[in-house]
Amino acid sequence: MSEFVEIDGVRLYLGRPDTSPGKWIGQREILKQLLACWLVVDEADLPLCPRLLGMPGIGKTTLGMAAARARKQDLYIYQCTAYTRPEDLLVTPVLAGDSKIVYHASPLVSAMIQGGVCVLDEGNRMNEKSWASLAPLLDHRRSVESMVAGISIKAHPDFRCAVTMNEDESTFEVPDYILSRLQPTLTVSFPNRRDELAILKYHLPFAQEEMLNLTVEFLQAAHEMKLDFSTRDGINVLRYSLKRLAQDPQHPLGKDAVWRESLASCLGEDALDLKALSDRRNQTLGGSSVPMGLGDFFFSPDDPLHPDYQGDDDDDDEQT
Repeated sequence: MSEFVEIDGVRLYLGRPDTSPGKWIGQREILKQLLACWLVVDEADLPLCPRLLGMPGIGKTTLGMAAARARKQDLYIYQCTAYTRPEDLLVTPVLAGDSKIVYHASPLVSAMIQGGVCVLDEGNRMNEKSWASLAPLLDHRRSVESMVAGISIKAHPDFRCAVTMNEDESTFEVPDYILSRLQPTLTVSFPNRRDELAILKYHLPFAQEEMLNLTVEFLQAAHEMKLDFSTRDGINVLRYSLKRLAQDPQHPLGKDAVWRESLASCLGEDALDLKALSDRRNQTLGGSSVPMGLGDFFFSPDDPLHPDYQGDDDDDDEQT
C-alpha cells in the first residue's frame, strides 16, 4: 500500500522516490553551483530554484540527481510535456476499485510533503497554464493550490527544486514571471576529453579501449565544431556497435568499420563527415555566404541581365 498523508481531511497518496544512482563525473564547479542554490544561510533565507540549461543528452537531469544524492535527500523526477496539465503537476483524482475517488500526489507534491528534491525535467515543454499553477511554489509562499482536491499544500522546509531546460526549438516560451522565479541559470557545457571518456567507461565498463577511443574522439570533434551530438549519443553509438560485434564475433568488417556503421545507424549518414556537416550548418545559419536576391532566382551571376552583373573586365580593357 502506498504511503499517504491527510491534509484538511483529504487523504493524499504519495509517490515513491527515484532510486537511480545518478553519478556525476567531472565538472565539479557546476555541481557546487547547484548545491549553493539550495543552501539556506539564515532563518529568513529561502532556497533558490535554478534552471539547468543545455542541449539534450548533456547530463542536466543527472546533475540534479547527483545534487540530491549529495544532500542525502530523496529524489523525485517529474517529466514535463506539452500535454502536462496543472492537475498532473499537483494532485490527480483516480477512480479506485470500490468506485470511490482517491487522490494521488505527483512526484513534485510528494517531494514537497516529504522534504525531498524534485527535478522538473524539460520544463520548457510545458505550457503557460501549467506553469501558472507553480508560481506560488516558486516564490516566498512555497505552496500550491490543488483545485481538484480542494486543498492548499505547503512545502516542507527541506524541499528543493530545479528545472532542466533544453536548448532547442521544440519547446514553449516560458513566461517572464516564471523565469524571474527560476534563478539563477546554470549552463551545463560539454565535458572535456578525460571526463567524457570516464562517463563512457562508467556506463559501458565492458567496452574495449579501441571502441571507447573512437567514440570519444568523435564526440570531442563534434563539440569543437559546436555540433549537436551529445554524450548520450556517443553512449548509444558505442552500445550498438558492441552489440553488433557480440552478435557476430567473426564480423568480416573491422571494429572501426562496425563502429562507423553504428554511427550512421544511430546519428545518420551526415555524422560520418563532421566537417561537411559543420560547413552546411554554417551556410544555413548565414556563415560567410552572400544572401540571395530575387535576381539570383532568375539569372546566373554572369548573365548581363543579373542586377549585380559586373561585365567582362577583359572586354572592357580591349575596348579602351
